[in-house]
Amino acid sequence: MKLNITPYLFFTGKGGVGKTSLACATAVTLSDEGKRVLLISTDPASNLKEVLETGIADTVTPVNGTDNLFAVNIDPEQAAGEYRNRAIEPLKGLLPDHEIAKMREELSGACTTEIAAFDEFTRYVTDKRKSANGSGNPDSGNPAPGNGSPDKNAREGRPASDASETEAEADFDVVIFDTAPTGHTLRLLELPAAWSDYIEKNPDGASCIGPSSALKTNKERYERVVKQLRDPEATTVYLVSRPDASALKEADRSSAELRELGLSNQNLLINGYFEPLDREDPFARNMQEMADLALAGMPDSLRKMPAQTFPLRPYNILGLERLRSVFQTPDSSNLNANAVADTGRDATASLDKLIADLTADRDHGLVMTMGKGGVGKTAMAVTIALKLAQKGHPVHLTTTDPAAHIDDQLGSAAELPENLTIGRIDPKKEKKEYIEKVIASKSGSMSQENLRLLREDLESPCTEEVAVFQAFSKSIQQARRKFVVIDTAPTGHTLLLLDTTGSYHKEVLRNTQLSKDRMKTPFMYLQDQNFARILLVTLPETTPITEAAKLQSDLRRAGIQPWGWIANQSLAATGVSDPLLRQRAAEEVPLLEEIKERHSENVYSVPFIAESKIPKKLFELKSETT
Repeated sequence: MKLNITPYLFFTGKGGVGKTSLACATAVTLSDEGKRVLLISTDPASNLKEVLETGIADTVTPVNGTDNLFAVNIDPEQAAGEYRNRAIEPLKGLLPDHEIAKMREELSGACTTEIAAFDEFTRYVTDKRKSANGSGNPDSGNPAPGNGSPDKNAREGRPASDASETEAEADFDVVIFDTAPTGHTLRLLELPAAWSDYIEKNPDGASCIGPSSALKTNKERYERVVKQLRDPEATTVYLVSRPDASALKEADRSSAELRELGLSNQNLLINGYFEPLDREDPFARNMQEMADLALAGMPDSLRKMPAQTFPLRPYNILGLERLRSVFQTPDSSNLNANAVADTGRDATASLDKLIADLTADRDHGLVMTMGKGGVGKTAMAVTIALKLAQKGHPVHLTTTDPAAHIDDQLGSAAELPENLTIGRIDPKKEKKEYIEKVIASKSGSMSQENLRLLREDLESPCTEEVAVFQAFSKSIQQARRKFVVIDTAPTGHTLLLLDTTGSYHKEVLRNTQLSKDRMKTPFMYLQDQNFARILLVTLPETTPITEAAKLQSDLRRAGIQPWGWIANQSLAATGVSDPLLRQRAAEEVPLLEEIKERHSENVYSVPFIAESKIPKKLFELKSETT
């Protein structure tokens, strides 16, 4: 195994680049070598269960088929629930019931969920040193080997480093973090500094995470965690990328932002590099040429990093056997060269059919692309917006993704139609504008000192949540007179935004005197399928389909019914002769049929495109409805 191994390993990068596969493969390999390993997912849309074929919960669980590997999911919602209880329980009996209820409602937002998830995350990173007999020894000078899950005391609020630990929960040689897509991960790692700064300015104040004086008891632990993450002898960050320009650009951007946070020990992992077995297949040759072009043009900062390349496999990386193959040389002798890729087009429709269906009975409305990171939501949103505009409809295209890539995709599109406008809901920009608007509205009625205090209070990180929601609501309102296409963030981040939208909806209903028939909140617009067409974007692979189905279930519980599914980057819908690609295509066919039979009547298939100009190529695709 060639990877640089320190006590803490972070796998991060753009959605869909294979972070989970490489994190799990590393964990399994280290475990096979005799190391005691803890694998933690900080992704709200975790798929460790599918990859490891083990039921992974929010407690440390042994992985089936291994002796030294354990795994755990940090469930943001459960962490938030426990966090609320810890904040509220000491106040019961001291405050009236209506104040307790109000406090619980204030602690129900996405901001609380994020800080609670971080609070849980910190319990797995300590500054303990390990002596020869296994006891903590801060003076040993060796990097911390990491610690396992907190016990009951830690879950009740005491720092993990102060809590007693059972043998099964402690003394891990390596702790591996399979993180959420980049934007979510950066937000997670920025939280300690953001909250420390806020607490220093508001020592007696309160926020969406409860009284800041209570949070201050954890400040030293947060600082210890940050110190460990910044220690190159303790922590290694693996930037995972596909060999394509967009993913490499995201890795470069992530690298710079992580260095600003002090995480400088970084390595680059190029995942899924394809070398044709059939040099006569033009599609296969084009795939390799595009990968080589992207790698040749990668930013200098990435080029200077220690790097390792992993080849594209003829199958999805699921289960221990396939995970163990990741660090082995591929064997092409057992490929099924006669694999028949029946496209399954009788079960799916084309992208042009999607546009026809979206405009069959209306000339305005909301279209939202949702799904797991890396499935092509942005490319789909850009292409849908372009095609709607081509048909003469006024269209506004925007994104709620902190790691927005609309500009990257539009840069490869044809000349933009005049009836297409482009926007972006930038969290930092929205927060700044929101603060200035509030200050301006109060400037005539408050003293300068009170305005200063108000501004300090508004600098709370949870103000960003409110500002983004307001911008999102404005986009929804625009869809009453034109088509608005929204490219959403990866699943977990989107659900947090929808949770805020739902909380606002409940608050409005609780305080209004109007009947539901005479009012419509943003949440009610999302529930109206005649107005909002939610499109779940997936890849024809097991894990993305499972994730999309999970997202659909979450949306349905909230009364939001997805309108259709898009199976993106389908090799089964592409003519290929290369045996490796044909085997991958053959594995897609039953999955495409599964989507149609189990998940949605409206299924649209988009062929895999081995070109850099993806939106332009999609824009030019001829209708192929069957």
